[in-house]
Amino acid sequence: MRETYEGSCHCRRVRFRVTGDLDKATICNCSVCTKKGIIHLIVPPEDFELLAGEDCLTSYRFNTGQANHLFCRHCGIHPYYIPRSDPDKIDVNVRALDGVDVDGRTYARFDGQNWETAMQTHVPWR
Repeated sequence: MRETYEGSCHCRRVRFRVTGDLDKATICNCSVCTKKGIIHLIVPPEDFELLAGEDCLTSYRFNTGQANHLFCRHCGIHPYYIPRSDPDKIDVNVRALDGVDVDGRTYARFDGQNWETAMQTHVPWR
């Protein structure tokens, strides 16, 4: 079910609002997602609104450089980013949403360690 949530980085300088269906959230096993502990909720740009902190964001790109991993330069938290899989969408970190119990949910899995094959065979958020 689609609902609207607000979220932020740890220091709350970066704040946002997103509308999406948490039942479509996924966990990826690639190296960066595993280390960040991100739970992905990919939404179209019209379902995302940055409320504050654009000037606090910095970017990290690796491998192909297509994914734009944004994080707060003050507290280091990754509240959202632009994914390689869907560069025209926003990938919100469910762990950055206010009041969401992430432990009480089941998530689809994405095999980011084998990204190219996984993109051809299983893309749960589409």
